[in-house]
Amino acid sequence: MAQDVVEMEPASQNSPLLVPRQKYCESVHKTIRRQTSTVMVGNVAVGSEHPIRVQTMTTTDTKDVLGTVDQVMKIADRGADIVRITVQGKKEADCCYEIKNTLVKKGYSIPLVADIHFAPSVALRVAECFDKIRINPGNFADRRAQFETLEYTEDDYQKELEHIEAVFTPLVEKCKKYGRAIRIGTNHGSLSDRTMSYYGDSPRGMVESAFEFARICRKLDFHNFLFSMKASNPVVMVQAYRLLVAEMYVNGWNYPLHLGVTEAGEGEDGRMKSAIGIGALLQDGLGDTIRVSLTEPPEEEIDPCTRLANLGMRASSLQLGAPEQFEEKHRRYFDFQRRSGQLPLQKEGESVDYRGVLHRDGSVLMSVSLDQLKNAEQFYRSLATKLIIGMPYKDVATVDSILLKELPALDDKPSRLTLKRLVDISMGILTPLSQQLERPLPHAIALVTLEEVASGAHNQLPQGSRIAVIVHGNEPSELLELLKTVDAVMLLLNSPHEETVSHVHNARRLLEYLQSNSLSFPVIHNLEFKQGLRRDDFVIKAGSEAGALLVDGLGDGILLDAADQDFDFVRSTSFGLLQGCRMRNTKTEYVSCPSCGRTLFDLQDVSAEIREKTSHLPGVSIAIMGCIVNGPGEMADADFGYVGGAPGKIDLYVGKQVVKRGIAKDQATDALIQLIKDHGRWVDPEVDNN
Repeated sequence: MAQDVVEMEPASQNSPLLVPRQKYCESVHKTIRRQTSTVMVGNVAVGSEHPIRVQTMTTTDTKDVLGTVDQVMKIADRGADIVRITVQGKKEADCCYEIKNTLVKKGYSIPLVADIHFAPSVALRVAECFDKIRINPGNFADRRAQFETLEYTEDDYQKELEHIEAVFTPLVEKCKKYGRAIRIGTNHGSLSDRTMSYYGDSPRGMVESAFEFARICRKLDFHNFLFSMKASNPVVMVQAYRLLVAEMYVNGWNYPLHLGVTEAGEGEDGRMKSAIGIGALLQDGLGDTIRVSLTEPPEEEIDPCTRLANLGMRASSLQLGAPEQFEEKHRRYFDFQRRSGQLPLQKEGESVDYRGVLHRDGSVLMSVSLDQLKNAEQFYRSLATKLIIGMPYKDVATVDSILLKELPALDDKPSRLTLKRLVDISMGILTPLSQQLERPLPHAIALVTLEEVASGAHNQLPQGSRIAVIVHGNEPSELLELLKTVDAVMLLLNSPHEETVSHVHNARRLLEYLQSNSLSFPVIHNLEFKQGLRRDDFVIKAGSEAGALLVDGLGDGILLDAADQDFDFVRSTSFGLLQGCRMRNTKTEYVSCPSCGRTLFDLQDVSAEIREKTSHLPGVSIAIMGCIVNGPGEMADADFGYVGGAPGKIDLYVGKQVVKRGIAKDQATDALIQLIKDHGRWVDPEVDNN
């Protein structure tokens, strides 16, 4: 192992035993793009010397040549660099020649990628006309996973590898001959039984599965390939890519990366999952081409994809980071381990309950204005409280605390009564120290800066007052030392909207400082947004900055401060961010594929129908899959699955097991609901009588 790749660290806290700490990016202190080789996909160069490339995938039947050509042109016109087309059989492969020729005649040279599963012979055929072949290591040469634990001797395992080499070598040789590229595209949902028997259904298994094919490419002196490590769970996806890059550093490899969160879904939820997973990696300088997989028309993927690519290019160009180098000893790069801050404890003699101002699974704070207090009932609804005779009560997705930058006047009794009722249900009310001193609100939590701590200004508060501290993460170390002197309910890690600050790297520095000094304050990521920001940009910034930290377990909640954005949208985005980071489940989770030529029903219509009838089931996860090409493992995170089994027929799954086959499509949604009921996971939607 190269000396600059592996650092040593204690095996556990204060342990004399040292273990390797693997490098997975160029720097954890600032965004530096990882240097890669260049892979040519047709006339498009992919790698660190080039812009981050944007791509998507057609949803048409590949045998519909004119329909596919029309969609490819529409995608190209929207600005995509590369487009992928599913090629599942010989008929589709034959049509690919006509698709390619028709596009060339119409003046379109956008590179085309063949998506191959289970069909080495089809890959060989289409390699003569398409620019890149995407193979899935889990099913290119292995049989479809049956989720059986198999016993392999070393000899058995070696024979399997020899079989893979025999099947894969002809494709590599043909790609060398024709100048094609290969994407070795591992999918968390379709690892083979052989791989899972050795490594489990894990990021490690994903990497090993890809490396088996990469070693064959290298043995044949073929290097025009790149990797992807896709999963529907952003946490798993981030871990897998990091582990892949760490192994490449150890081996001295520098192949590019295609990034994507598979089956992300639609709307803000789909964009958020992609922003979390892709954005987290871009912040570390990883990623050379990306796709945002949405259950929407493919051309609709291009805009959010381009915005993410621009974010990655800008971050690596500016190389923003923490103000100083710091040694990271606590963050877990390759497995999720949350640092949970100490939730507020009740103190003797307190007349209100502060224990509910934060939530153990992740907290949502909202910035509110004085105007919102004028209509109490409407205000309570905007915070997602339940109302009984006009009085608010907390629910599963109720905001935990609010920030009031200005308190109501002392004689504004209606507004103060509105706030008192929130205090009574253990909702936190944060307000700047100056406001709490000038217009004191009973039991409000005073927000103080480190400079105010240094001056002792917070000591003017009545004895027993609760405080929260605003930090930025880029303060001088001597100022951070003041945190050891305060008793704070939480820290608000604030980042202004200016693009001269790296929230991710400043937060890593702050969290490392807290953990190194055994300071257990809950940390809330407080991002400020400039006015006039488009919704997609809002979601992408929140996901790629706060989400990039929460997938590492760094943080206890969020406060997205955007005065000109719709309040309900900000609230729902905040809860969606926590759920996407696998923290707090407040709504039904959907694993929904983006559709392709294999899809056996209208995914967008069916997804909308299922969501309409099941969106009130927090904690329940439903997979909606157009087909089962990636294997039932694709639904690894789902409790129930709705999967196209044949034209007009639906198969239903519980976990990875099919329980009902061949249900007529017009009966399938009701059958899914009955299945959820049979397993005790159904509740009737509440009727709002207010």
